[in-house]
Amino acid sequence: MLDLQRLGPSAFRGTSPRVSRQRIFGGQVAAQALVAAGRTVDADRTVHSLHGYFVRPGDPAVPIDFQVENIRDGRSFSVRRSVAYQHDKVIFFMSASFQVHEEGLDHHEPFPADIPAPDETPTIAERMARYPERLAVIAATAPRAIDVRYLGETGWVPPGDRPVNAEPRAWMRIDGKLPDDPLIHAAALTYASDMTLLDAVLATHGEVWGPGGVVGASLDHALWLHRPFRADEWFLYDCSSPNASGARGLASGRMFAVDGRLIASAVQEGLLRRVGRD
Repeated sequence: MLDLQRLGPSAFRGTSPRVSRQRIFGGQVAAQALVAAGRTVDADRTVHSLHGYFVRPGDPAVPIDFQVENIRDGRSFSVRRSVAYQHDKVIFFMSASFQVHEEGLDHHEPFPADIPAPDETPTIAERMARYPERLAVIAATAPRAIDVRYLGETGWVPPGDRPVNAEPRAWMRIDGKLPDDPLIHAAALTYASDMTLLDAVLATHGEVWGPGGVVGASLDHALWLHRPFRADEWFLYDCSSPNASGARGLASGRMFAVDGRLIASAVQEGLLRRVGRD
């Protein structure tokens, strides 16, 4: 999915996996947009931040065309604008900044306390086994590109079974081996950063996804990559929500490697609407 077809010096094409989604997962188009941008930057510069807006729902049956604009190449930084098109309309656009390696001040927030190890944490299928009627809805038993292991209840448990103010935390990793290309690991982390994040908004209210709960869509997404990492090794996604209003919810997340290093931070606002209630 991240191996985009190159159509020209700044033009690329991506496809979607064959799944039953009605629209393209936001993390996918963001990850592909980052790959497109990164393929136009010198290899000694790695992405350190990206900011994207989801403009229209993506059609998974149609390829996505990406056009990259070179905003600036400086001595230390390169900035690109990557725009995704379908049906001759923009569905997503992203600004991404890349930097050569530099040494400087170094600190980060501590790893959360009392977190069980990934191999001590149930898989989604194991955690959702109590709710067989919902297994098919979330395809919990299907093969997954990303192994996600929640430390608490997921956003898919039936209404009333989820505690209020339980901030979601989850271990994640790509379920397989990735090549050593740092851009691919950054894109995979970008994909994963769109997962579980808005769960933090629902968790604040004890809400759930789906009928009887809430439906949502990502509006915008920002990600900062702080330190080298591998997306095919475990990292903890620790999420919280500072605000919800106007049918929108804001969530932030911190990603920690197993060794305690803070590797990335994310912020997203999503559209959240109640559904299936009298």
